[in-house]
Amino acid sequence: MKKLTEKKLNVITAIILTAIVSGVIAVCFIPDDVVVISGGESYSAIYNGNRSGNVVALAINVYEGADIVESIIDVLKENDAKATFFVGGCWADDNIETVREIIESGNELGSHGYFHRDHAKLSEAENRAEMETLHQLIKRTTGEDIKLFAPPSGSFSVTTLKVAEKLGYKTIMWSKDTIDWRDKNPKMVYSRATKNISGGDIVLMHPKKHTLEALPDILRYYAEIGLKAGTITECLAENNQEYGKL
Repeated sequence: MKKLTEKKLNVITAIILTAIVSGVIAVCFIPDDVVVISGGESYSAIYNGNRSGNVVALAINVYEGADIVESIIDVLKENDAKATFFVGGCWADDNIETVREIIESGNELGSHGYFHRDHAKLSEAENRAEMETLHQLIKRTTGEDIKLFAPPSGSFSVTTLKVAEKLGYKTIMWSKDTIDWRDKNPKMVYSRATKNISGGDIVLMHPKKHTLEALPDILRYYAEIGLKAGTITECLAENNQEYGKL
């Protein structure tokens, strides 16, 4: 009976060890783009761009601060840099002139949904409504067709990815987070936007006063180490060295 128990324990131990090893291997080989398989179809969320290039993308999620957004645009222009602004619909509806300024200044416009809802908890119809309502607003007021979607708080489901793809969007996440919505410290924003930075990184920001204060130094640092702040589309491009010439 004792030998049988020991044998069972050995089998259980072997199974556990196999599972652990398999988990470690899986983590080591997780791709930069997370691909979800559902019903035989695959959908992806993008966490970084072209790692062989020298473009870094600033992803600025906007539901507030039109005055800060306009100042950020000025700083970008002064430093020959670009960014992608993921705008929320209820904000954009009240700040169409600022939205137009984003486009006219050569920066990129993306979707951040309409009401900053948790897309992981939304039905297919609700996901679609959040994306389509903003898309139609931007198309009607600016003529721009948005091609990128950043889910609020980075929360999404397979349904979100599926709806986004059907609407012609790439779902964009980030590889560096400044956490500027929480920590109101320019030095911390600078550190998080620059530490171990490399080509292909997507740096998440918001239109905060302390972020604006840190931005010139962030852009200067990128230039010093041979990186160029560009749009998400530029960062994703295979030949983005062309976009990043200094």
